Parts: sequence; C-alpha cells; structure tokens
Amino acid sequence: MTTTPAPTDGRLLNPETAMDAVTLRVRDLDLMSRYYGEAFALTPIEERARGREVHRVLGRGGVPMMRLVHTPDLPPVDPREAGLYHTAFLFDDQASLAATVYRAAQDGRTRFTGSSDHKVSEAFYFTDPEENGIELYTDRARSTWNHIGAEIDMGTISLDPNQYLRDHLTQEALDAGPALAGRVGHVHLQVGDIAVARDFYVDTLGFEATVTSYPGALFASAGGYHHHVGMNTWHSQGAGPRAARLGLGDLALTVPARADLDALTARLKARGLAFSDNGTSVVTADPWDTQVTVAVGSTDLDELIER
Repeated sequence: MTTTPAPTDGRLLNPETAMDAVTLRVRDLDLMSRYYGEAFALTPIEERARGREVHRVLGRGGVPMMRLVHTPDLPPVDPREAGLYHTAFLFDDQASLAATVYRAAQDGRTRFTGSSDHKVSEAFYFTDPEENGIELYTDRARSTWNHIGAEIDMGTISLDPNQYLRDHLTQEALDAGPALAGRVGHVHLQVGDIAVARDFYVDTLGFEATVTSYPGALFASAGGYHHHVGMNTWHSQGAGPRAARLGLGDLALTVPARADLDALTARLKARGLAFSDNGTSVVTADPWDTQVTVAVGSTDLDELIER
C-alpha cells in the first residue's frame, strides 16, 4: 500500500483507505471454520487462545479476511438489532467470483439469498449457519461507473446466477481455490437511524457519502470507491445500542500513515467521542456500540488477534 499524505483539511479519510479483516463472534468455531473453508475456500492462517476465547484467523492467498472469535455463551444474532447486514468479499475477476459462488451453492449449510448487477459490481448473497450475511462480488472497471451529480449511479438489476456460472466458471479457477486472492471489499451495517449513522461514519470517521437516494440506506467510501461501508434501517429502524451477541465483533479499516490516525483522533476529540490509541491503531465505537478499528498499514496478525 502506498503512503499517501492525509488530506490537508483533516476532514476525510485517506483516499487509500481499505477494509481490513472482519471479526465475527461465533457459537460453534469448528462448524463456522469448516463452513467458510469449504464454501468460500478460506484457509486457517493463525489461531490463539485469549482467556476463555479462541481467536481463529481465516483468509485467501495469505490475506487475512476474517477473524472468528469463539464466544459460545452469547445469545444469537437478532435481525432487528443494529449490527451486521453482510460482509462483502471482493474478488479480482469474474472467474474467481464464479468459482466461489459455485462452491458456496454446493454447500448444504448455506442459504442463497439472491444476486444482483449493481452497475458498478456483480454480487451474490448468502447467509451462513449462524445467520450472518455474506456478499461475494467483483467490481466493474471504474472507468465504466456513472455519476449523477456528486453521487455514484448504483442500482439493483436482475442477475441470473446460472447464466453467470455458465459464462464465467472455469475448472482452472475451481482447482485454484484458496490460492486465488480475496479480500474484504466492504461491510454493510444495520443501524437504527440514517442521519445518526451519517454523523458518525461520514462527518466524524471521514468517509464521503456516495449514494444517499436509496430508501432507508446510505453508502459511503474513501477515495471515490462505490462504498466501503453501507448502512441501512430496513429491519432495524429505531434500534438502540447493541446487546452483547454473536455476530459482528469489529469493523476494521486500514490507512497508510500515522498522520491519518492523528487526523482521525482530532475529529473524535472534537466531537467528544471516546477512543483508544496504541500508536498503530485507533479503536472507537459507533452510536450502536459496534467497535470500529482503524490501523496503519497492512493487517498485522498480532494486532488483529489482540483487538
């Protein structure tokens, strides 16, 4: 990742901001590990115990994409509360996406929930055995994205999954499996109020709003991407702070330089929001008590495990 200076006005996240590995708190660590391994070709990278918890990092091509934290005593995901709508795994090309979609569709533990052409991307949706949403997608070239004023033109157009597999699935991509690169492209959240979410994720954290016209939703990004964070109230309108539950444990971003963290902490201080800062990462919480971590540089396993 290149070291790009933080924006001079200090209001925005660095254009090179990217998503980091997502954290899920899970009831059955072995089931969920097998599921993500067999359905999505994620392989174990690191595992450590922290007290009663076990933390297991999974990824593809050596890139950490998910941390599973074994917390079996927590209650299950409540679809009406704030939290995770879906984690979106981004693939480099249509063949890699098609191979992963095919694997997931063959797994009896998964639930396929739909597919869409969003104009800027092609996406397929699933739900895991503990009711966490998943998106698998690939981006269209940025040169093909259209803008309406200052916003990116996104939509929901029918995408036939069977035709997509016929057009793009290759034996080579199937055989490559975990060796093919993947990463977290964005995270979509359930929130209690869009205006409050905008105040935190755009005005404080420093994303720029990219789509505001979709009913009950807001999309925001750094550097002109279509979105790094989605927020909606489709099932969670009016939700208050999250109870301790299974599901999303941490929404994580990476930025290129310490100067980016300094700009972020200044914004947090100006709004009177609590945070911790260990020199290489800043941890805070959104209005629904979802932990948000912003770290310098590429994912460090030691730091990831300790979050």
